[in-house]
Amino acid sequence: MPTILLQTPIEASPEICYKLSLNVDLHKISASRTGEHIVAGVASGIMKLGDSVTWRAKHFGIWQTLTTKITFAEPYVQFVDEMTQGAFKSMKHEHFFEPTGTGTVMKDVFRFQSPFGLAGRFFNHLILENYMREFLIERNRQIKEIAESNLRNRFL
Repeated sequence: MPTILLQTPIEASPEICYKLSLNVDLHKISASRTGEHIVAGVASGIMKLGDSVTWRAKHFGIWQTLTTKITFAEPYVQFVDEMTQGAFKSMKHEHFFEPTGTGTVMKDVFRFQSPFGLAGRFFNHLILENYMREFLIERNRQIKEIAESNLRNRFL
């Protein structure tokens, strides 16, 4: 199962980083290049434990739908979102927020499985793992940029 590990230092508190990471309005901005938009579930603001959202976006030239649910939440420390419906065979994204002397290290552990057995594993290795890594890096770049600016108040 491919696993993507990221660490993003942010000069903001764990509370701010946690809330921004759960904000669907901010996610829409970070995923704008794929035309990602909400078609069901939490339509705006900050998600919480038990909430779900269904996204529609164009990846690899194909419109796809993905529903995720917040399955675990320990405010300002960690939360987990998992796919309940979508193109992956499975997907789990763990988010960790560790305080530092200058703010927070936001850590992502993103695990996914593609369908289609050996062909899916081949696609993961050649294309999908790097694609998802870049997608998450852009998401984290947007969170960092907003967390470290006065714009953060728009999303909190």
